[in-house]
Formats: sequence, C-alpha cells, structure tokens
Amino acid sequence: MPYSVIRHGQNYRSDSPPQVTVDEAPSAPSHERNYRGFIGGAVSGAAKLVVGHPFDLVKIRLQVSGKDQFTGPIDCLIKTVRREGPHALYKGVTPPMLGWMISDSVMLGSLTFYRKAILEHGYKQTTLSSKLSSTQISERLPTLGHAVAGMLAGWTVSVVACPIEQVKSRLQVQYAANKSQRFYSGPIDCANRIVRSHGLTGLYRGFTSSLAFRSFFFMWWGSYDIFSKAFKRTTISEPIGNFLAGGLSAQVFWLGAFPLDAIKARIMTDPMGGRLGDGVPKYNSMRSAASSIYQQGGLRGFYRGFVPCFLRAFPANGTALLAFEATMRWMDGATTSRGMSLM
Repeated sequence: MPYSVIRHGQNYRSDSPPQVTVDEAPSAPSHERNYRGFIGGAVSGAAKLVVGHPFDLVKIRLQVSGKDQFTGPIDCLIKTVRREGPHALYKGVTPPMLGWMISDSVMLGSLTFYRKAILEHGYKQTTLSSKLSSTQISERLPTLGHAVAGMLAGWTVSVVACPIEQVKSRLQVQYAANKSQRFYSGPIDCANRIVRSHGLTGLYRGFTSSLAFRSFFFMWWGSYDIFSKAFKRTTISEPIGNFLAGGLSAQVFWLGAFPLDAIKARIMTDPMGGRLGDGVPKYNSMRSAASSIYQQGGLRGFYRGFVPCFLRAFPANGTALLAFEATMRWMDGATTSRGMSLM
C-alpha cells in the first residue's frame, strides 16, 4: 500500500510506512546546539555568584583558620562584618564574577556535549540524538550516563577553575581591612605575582586535588537526574522541580566531596615561598595537607566550614540550575519557533 508523506511542503509517495517524526521538529544546526550549553552555563554562573559568594567566603576562612580565630560560621560572619565591614562578604568577588560565569559555562557546556556523545555512542542512538534538543537528550539518557557525563565535565572544568580558585582563595584569606596592608592588592596583582615567581604552573598549584574533588560530580549529576525525574512525576511545576533538584543534588555532592575541598583549600592558600616571599610552604602533596587537617581536628577537621557550605549549596545551586534549565528551554523553544516560521 503506498503512503503519502509531506516534508517541507512537498508531497512524496512511498511504499513503506512513514517514519515517526516526533523528534524531527525543526532544530538548530549542530554547531549552534553545541554552543547552547555554554551560554546557559554563563547565565548559571552569574546567578550562583549573587547568592553564594558570602557563604563561600565564610567556608574558605573556616577551612584554613584555627579554632582560636573563629569558633564557627556565625562567629566568622560577625567578626568579618565587624572588623572589615559588610562589603567584606564579597571580598575576592572579582575572580568568581568572571570565573563562575566562565567555569559554569565550560562545565555545563561540556556536560551538554558529553551527554550527547554518551547517548550517541554509549546507547546506540546516533540517528535520533542528532535531531534531539538538549532537553530531549537529557530526558533519554539513563542516570549512569548523566553521572559519567558529570564526572567528565568536572575534569574538563578543572583546567579553567583551578587558576580562578587559586586567586579567589588567596584573596579571601587576607584579613586586613586596610587594602594597603594586604599582601595582594587585587586579583590581577595576585595572578601576576604568582606567574612572575612560579610561572603558569603556580596558578595550577592544587590541580590534582581539584581533579579529585570534581570527580564527585559523578554523584552530583547522577542524583540531579534522579531528583529531576522524581519531581516530574509530581504536580510540581518544572522550574520549581529544577530548583529543588539542583539544591538537593548539590547537597548530595557536598556530603561526599567536602573533605577533598578542605584539602584543596589548604593547598591553594598555602604559602608558595621562593621569590614570591609569602612565607614557607607547608604542604607538598594532598597527603601532607590531609595529615595536617587530621592532626589539628581529627576526622571532624575535614568538615570544618561545612555548615555555611551546606547552607549555601541549596539556594546557590538551585538558583543556578533553575537559570540553566530555563535558559536551555528558552533557546530550544526559540529555535523551534524560528524553524517553524521558515517552513
């Protein structure tokens, strides 16, 4: 029996049944789809900065200070505001202002790329996924695929994030209220002095710990998929579901990854010595930093500063992933509308 198939306004005759075209809606060129994740990530990073930076500052200060300096997150917050002013809560904000936008752009952009690649090559869906939107790819990929894509994205973004975190962390542990009394006058001065004294490799001090820390993105994006699918089975709206899934999955991530973040913070705020003249280095490896933390506070020492981090994780990452998913849906919708108008 012959079939009539209409494509792009033309009528074709065929002796075989027409193919299902649910996923063949007008789509953007592949190069345009590949850039969407990077754009969505930049929006995500900006949203995360506004909400999360004060929490991050308190976390860093608790991780690298002794109990004689701050007794806890509230004490750290009060002392910081009292001694340095409310604006001190955004000290070191310049690196993450661009850094989080760049980092989230790379992380979420590469995440989108890895999801598509895993769906195509790991689950034999090459012909389908080439026509799917980012949202459809995310929905079709199994949880394990999301987890692996997240880990790969974590390793990828470490290349960009490590230098940014290096500068941010060193600025955040400068306690002098008077700028003239600080070792670094700002992020550019900090980066320049490190490079002049230790070369570009100086900005990558702690890179191994950064890779280890971001390996836990496996847990983050795996649990994000689980939570997202669970909320879709309820009456909760999609944006609220994105916010809740983003916040909860970030907390799952931090529960497992925080000890490695504490090690990374120690290494990235440790004096480099040499021509930099900032003191004598204490740690030459992740093991030596971990040993120091354990000697000072036992196992609990690895979770010093956890409370502000945990409190920050939900609103900051929930907002960030809400912004990311909303941006991706908007771009997918805009492309579909543009394609329909051209038909």
